[in-house]
Amino acid sequence: MLGGDVSKITWEQFKESFYVKFFSANVKYVKQQEFLNLEPGDMTMEQYDAEFDMLSRFAPDVVKDKAARTEKFVRGFRLDLQDIVRALRPATHADALRLALDLSLHERADPFKAAGRGSTLGGIFQRHRQELAAAGRTLRELPACQRCGRVHGGRCLIGSGVFFRCKQPGHTTDEAERAGTVVTGTLPILGHYELVLFDSGSSHSFISSVFVRQMGIEVELLGSILSVSTPSGAVMLSKDKIKACQVGVANHVLDVTLLVLDMRDFDVILGMDWLSANHASIDCSRKEASKLLNQGTWGILASVVDTREPEVSLSSDPMVREYPDVFPDELPRLPPLMEVDFAIELEPETAPIFKAPHRMAPVELKELKVQLQELLDKGFIRPSVSPWAAPILFVKKKDGSMCLCIDYRELNNVTVKNHYPLPRIKDLFDQLQGATVFSKIDLRSGYHQLRIRDSDIPKTAFRSRYGHYEFIMMSFDLTNAPAVFMDLMNKVFKDFLDRFVIVFIDDILVYSKIEVEYEDHLHQVLGTLRANKLYAKFFKCEFWLKKVSFLGHVVSSKGVSIDPAKIEVVTSWPRSSTVNEICSFLGLAGYYRRFVEDFSRIANPLTQLTRKGTPFVWNPACESSFQELKQKLVFAPVLTVPDGSGAFVIYSDASKRGLGCVLMQQGKVVAYASHQLKSHEQNYPTHDLELAVVVFALKIWRHYLYGEKIQIFTDHKSLKYFFTEKELNMRQRRLLELVKDYDYEVLYHPGKANVVANALSRKVAHSAALITKQAPLLRDFERAEIAVSVREVASQLAQLIIQPTLRQRIIVAQLNDPYLVEKHLLVEASKVRISPYPLMMDLLSMDVCACQKTVQSR
Repeated sequence: MLGGDVSKITWEQFKESFYVKFFSANVKYVKQQEFLNLEPGDMTMEQYDAEFDMLSRFAPDVVKDKAARTEKFVRGFRLDLQDIVRALRPATHADALRLALDLSLHERADPFKAAGRGSTLGGIFQRHRQELAAAGRTLRELPACQRCGRVHGGRCLIGSGVFFRCKQPGHTTDEAERAGTVVTGTLPILGHYELVLFDSGSSHSFISSVFVRQMGIEVELLGSILSVSTPSGAVMLSKDKIKACQVGVANHVLDVTLLVLDMRDFDVILGMDWLSANHASIDCSRKEASKLLNQGTWGILASVVDTREPEVSLSSDPMVREYPDVFPDELPRLPPLMEVDFAIELEPETAPIFKAPHRMAPVELKELKVQLQELLDKGFIRPSVSPWAAPILFVKKKDGSMCLCIDYRELNNVTVKNHYPLPRIKDLFDQLQGATVFSKIDLRSGYHQLRIRDSDIPKTAFRSRYGHYEFIMMSFDLTNAPAVFMDLMNKVFKDFLDRFVIVFIDDILVYSKIEVEYEDHLHQVLGTLRANKLYAKFFKCEFWLKKVSFLGHVVSSKGVSIDPAKIEVVTSWPRSSTVNEICSFLGLAGYYRRFVEDFSRIANPLTQLTRKGTPFVWNPACESSFQELKQKLVFAPVLTVPDGSGAFVIYSDASKRGLGCVLMQQGKVVAYASHQLKSHEQNYPTHDLELAVVVFALKIWRHYLYGEKIQIFTDHKSLKYFFTEKELNMRQRRLLELVKDYDYEVLYHPGKANVVANALSRKVAHSAALITKQAPLLRDFERAEIAVSVREVASQLAQLIIQPTLRQRIIVAQLNDPYLVEKHLLVEASKVRISPYPLMMDLLSMDVCACQKTVQSR
């Protein structure tokens, strides 16, 4: 590669020669283009950051300094996210990443609030402004734009005729069909990009006192104190002003006098004084604030930020509006008798139970009278003379309203339980493989659509201050209500279940692989609801969705993930102070354990606190476990839905800390599973634990694996031959009995390479782990016809043999050719070059060409 004295070679010379031989210009160009076109897309922010770091090495000129690197990183963000991050002026790449992560978490926690930015972003602005301001990064420190001659962040928009917020011609920030009323923009104010509200109802223009203090802006005293009234009736005082404050619009700078006011949601409010002085206007129909500038230049001042939920109507969907009777505003007074009615079977010799009513506060009594009258008007209850009576109470809903509940605990205790099976939620999602379009239908007051058997109506009686009543329709509080209603729904939709409908009590999900099928499927479902006199609540139904939230999960064509609303509940969970609180937290987090790799090991410190006789001591290990579980749920992966083609792969791992495994199909994760060892299992020898984790995986995923061809990768080499051993102890024989019904193949996978399993006791990675972890690099090698193999080397971390696959194919072909094999042996025997057949790295060549006869493909 390099001739002469190696000790005199400079680093630059070595690098240049190395690149010429091992890193072609074509490959470098491809990587540079990947970097220049890099956008997060479906990647998480952490994945985008890692990809940015990796690809930035191939384009050092693009990221030659901190400012350029930060700008290129931010330029890949979603357009609205770019504006927000730039307004907060990150000084470094790390600052921009931290801001983007904060905003992403905010959107995950409540995507609906995040859609209407407004006041919710004010908190994020305030939270980050102080620390970023300390970095001294202002627009004045940036170089002047070569296009417009001014100083600004991001790409220049002069002459492009686009909105500052969405940066698309003729677009607003939120293009949903909603009627937003808040007009905001992100504009440079005194050299800083700030959030601005355009308010034609404000007589003056204002600037936030917090912003003034943090930026150290000089102010002047007003001649007198100004009293400012807000729409809510509050009064604020302003005594300072900033004269000739510069506001940037396109390539123009406009002056405005701003009064300093103690406000939080916006940095600046531009009122009628500025709008009229600059002949700016707010077009209510187009929802734009604009000003005609000199020389006919048109600049957009702001775009709409929507603060209201979308309004839906039955007429919005041409297919759904054919079924107005399925979506009534109220349930009919008394539904017809159905195939299933609700019966209350009591244990033998049960006497009527009569309980005195609970005492209520005046506000509750007032609400009780209203709700009783509503139930009477709808025909759900009637006056009663039954010897039975249950007390009533109110439970507050999330929105603050009160829900009337009947305390049927005593009745439920003596009721014979209906053991009709409710479907497992995990099993329901397995039916969605290949589905791309969805509809969710929520029945209106579902339980109230089922009548109670006449002879059992007196048992539902309840007593209140305003009378004695009994239910005609099934009540939510009765013990067998879910099972009976599930029985009804299964009978109603029995022809459609697991074909294009899944049902969980009163929630219905319609799914289809293609839109042509979907239209027919939806017609059949709505027609079935009409035929059976079942009614849905239209404003809670959703149609023609590519992604749907259902039973705490988000379902799409890519697979199943955790509902962000549920993630918010977990992440906002306060630190537990009792065993019951820990059990509640682990119960909620455990519901999503199949999304969390190594769940049992992470939760182990918390689980220990729930054991009987263990003192409750919240130590650093518990805090670490608590926080790590939250983080794992926030960044949980999207799990694929098995496609029915088989070819399952299990990676298993066992240690003295627990068992762990992962189920994969076609390189995608189907589910994770882990198990903490019981006290007696901790005494098992290693080979028994490795066998136990295989049995654990086969048992927990039996519904996927039975009758399918399975490959099981283990890091315990002797396990590969364990199944043919003749001398086994009783425990081993018992475990082997559990796996004999499966068609499996056990393969050895070096322990330190088994990075996709729950490596419960693994702290380091072996060389082969690079193949699994660096999948993108491996794909790049494959495109360049480079193969990667790992050899057993006791004293090295890794040894990668990188060579073109074409060379390897030629070597194999030579070994199958008698003539070239003879030449090969002669060269090896002589240990010298026999012209014209030199031997280079097992490849026999002739001059500069590799020797290979034409081999007929088989």
